[in-house]
Amino acid sequence: MGIIAWILIGLLAGAIAKALMPGKDPGGCLITMLLGIAGGLLGGWLGKVIFGVDSIDGFFSLSTWIAAVVGSVILLVLYRLIAGNRSR
Repeated sequence: MGIIAWILIGLLAGAIAKALMPGKDPGGCLITMLLGIAGGLLGGWLGKVIFGVDSIDGFFSLSTWIAAVVGSVILLVLYRLIAGNRSR
């Protein structure tokens, strides 16, 4: 997959992660989109390392989307824990 596909998957995965975990985030929409892109990469890497599967089969593959959303949710949780504590 090309870099444009990764960015699109990451942006959509970030939006899905935000929908799954609603609430006020310290960084806003831009940070959520960046977390989505990084989460897509993290999810693909975790799928390969932990489960030994090629979770990056293609843009329309379900495993790619699941890995991206799971990675985005993980990063969103970590970001809320770190940034939320700093603002208090």
